[in-house]
Amino acid sequence: MAMFSLFRYFFSVSCLFFLFSNIAGASPAGPADSVCQRNPVGDYVARMLRTELKEASVGLLALSPEGDTIAALNPDRLLVPASNMKLLTTGLALHCLGHDRVFRTGLGYSGHISEGVLHGDLYITGGGDPTLASDDSIAVAAPVLFGQWEEILREAGIERIEGYIIGDDRYFDCLMPEDRTWQWDDCGTYYGAGTSALTFFENIQSFSVSPGANAGDPVTVTAKYPVCPWMTYTYDCTTGEPGTGDRLYYYTSDLAPAGAMRGTFAADRAPKTLECSNKFPAYTCAAYFADWIESGGISCSGGPADTRHFLPEHGTENPGDIIPIGGTVSPELLRIAFETNHESNNVYAETLFRHLGKTLCGSASHEASVRAVKNALAGLGLDARTVNIRDGSGLSRHNLLSPSFICSFLQAMTSSPEFSRFVSSLPAPGSGGTLHGVMPEYDKGITSKIRLKSGSMSGVKCFSGYIFPENGGEPAVFSIMINNSLLSQYRLQKITDRLIMLVAASFFESF
Repeated sequence: MAMFSLFRYFFSVSCLFFLFSNIAGASPAGPADSVCQRNPVGDYVARMLRTELKEASVGLLALSPEGDTIAALNPDRLLVPASNMKLLTTGLALHCLGHDRVFRTGLGYSGHISEGVLHGDLYITGGGDPTLASDDSIAVAAPVLFGQWEEILREAGIERIEGYIIGDDRYFDCLMPEDRTWQWDDCGTYYGAGTSALTFFENIQSFSVSPGANAGDPVTVTAKYPVCPWMTYTYDCTTGEPGTGDRLYYYTSDLAPAGAMRGTFAADRAPKTLECSNKFPAYTCAAYFADWIESGGISCSGGPADTRHFLPEHGTENPGDIIPIGGTVSPELLRIAFETNHESNNVYAETLFRHLGKTLCGSASHEASVRAVKNALAGLGLDARTVNIRDGSGLSRHNLLSPSFICSFLQAMTSSPEFSRFVSSLPAPGSGGTLHGVMPEYDKGITSKIRLKSGSMSGVKCFSGYIFPENGGEPAVFSIMINNSLLSQYRLQKITDRLIMLVAASFFESF
């Protein structure tokens, strides 16, 4: 027994030595005393791995501007990145498409115009503007947008339409708005709405919900904006026991104009607006514009239609045969990337992902978009065969990246002509959006030098980004990835806040 105890002691000491050398060890090129200077990172990670994170999968890498290791733990482990995927999507979009790229929504018609009457159909041709009719601060408000479109019609001499107003989303040749690996209970949410070449109001459908007086009573649910009278709704949801929170889920798809609200809503919850998914944005856009011009005196005999689900009786024209009469453009890509990263907007990210496919590979299909991303990464010197890329937003749990891959991407972007703009699209801790509650108690003099992207989903918390020297110069890069944790998001946030601060402090101490 004494021999066994002695063996166990030396085995434990060896394991701890190996752990610390992997967490805090400097690269071979680094100075020998850098291990001692950077031990606080290793000490904290080792303590978390022994206690709160002992069941989790953790990866960490931080590199100095020269490529020396500040801290490392399982840097090549493939982990679910969640919204850290948006770093790749927005960075590659800026690098490949340019910060000033805009996306056009066109108006055109089939048939002919005579004496103020369009004898044919009016087409609203989507060009992949994700902000169209959004209430986002960077978007043109729907009334202003529709007023611009109405003016285009009047300038073309159209005072009446003997035909349909058709929402045309064929610019993106993808069959599904979502990725097929997304979870079913995500696809009905606003963040799982997916994308369309003719987006409307970020493809959101809003509902007001309020509980009954007692557990078991029906939940009162009312469909709000946009009003979609073609939809059939069922509300199979009940009031839950006090303290059980919001467990409502909306289920819908583009296979049929139907949606079901299911689950429970606790009796002690206040009424709220629940933002869910609208799978028919092109038709919604056509319907709302038809109502708009009708109120302005331009009638439309056929009403709204689209090119996929609500087809006019006589079918639709080939895109090349539509006669253009004008259009509007989106905000510049840089502004879209800024909103994507600050608000972690999945619809914006997925739209940029499709634009990469369309521009670089001639198709916005899922396969082409993945191929475009991998080709663009190869152009930056990265081998995408070592990771798995499934979407542009990070909603798929099939996405697999490693801290070392993310850090390599962040380093590669420093050589891009769009690097400064890419950095400007990333938020600082505590600056608002999804980073509003990140690192609030830490030194603002340090956190102001950090630009990063968060990534969260059940059991997942990731942060990756840049740390800039106080007097300018090249930044350090870092990636912290935690998967399969049973901790609350609040507690995970506290742990990652501390880790980011320790990494930043170690970087500044090295100067």
